Amino acid sequence: MRPGASVWVESHKYGGRLHRRWPARVESFGDSLVVLEGVFKEEVRHPLLGLIRAGTLSTEYFWRDRWYNVFRFREPEGHLRCFYCNVNMPPSLSENVLTFVDLDVDILVAPDFSFRVLDEDEFEENESKYGYPPEFRERAAEARDELIALIERRQFPFS
Repeated sequence: MRPGASVWVESHKYGGRLHRRWPARVESFGDSLVVLEGVFKEEVRHPLLGLIRAGTLSTEYFWRDRWYNVFRFREPEGHLRCFYCNVNMPPSLSENVLTFVDLDVDILVAPDFSFRVLDEDEFEENESKYGYPPEFRERAAEARDELIALIERRQFPFS
């Protein structure tokens, strides 16, 4: 993938079911980190984030060797709206598609860097429902803890 290239991002649930799909543009492509830029083309009403206006910008950080990703949302005028972090399996890349498996646990980070860990109960339910491998519990907890440490220390990408 080269900077400026158009890609599709696909979020799947464990077992392969497509959860969400959206277009983005490659901002940078390194050995570990892939940074994408997206723009909401239309208004979206999200249960936690409320109304996301058309033109909202999303910088999306995907590490190929980490069990999480981070989305930095900015209002159409450019100011920070929030960060949204997903605990997930490391993404895979093929042609013009970046795919990841969402493991339910999320962290919502406000502009003042206060945060809430979300959906740990959903992880528990889906661990049982889909038969997550035993290592997923440890990986999800490590990813959550690493994200919290990055947030609290204001380290990249929260700097």
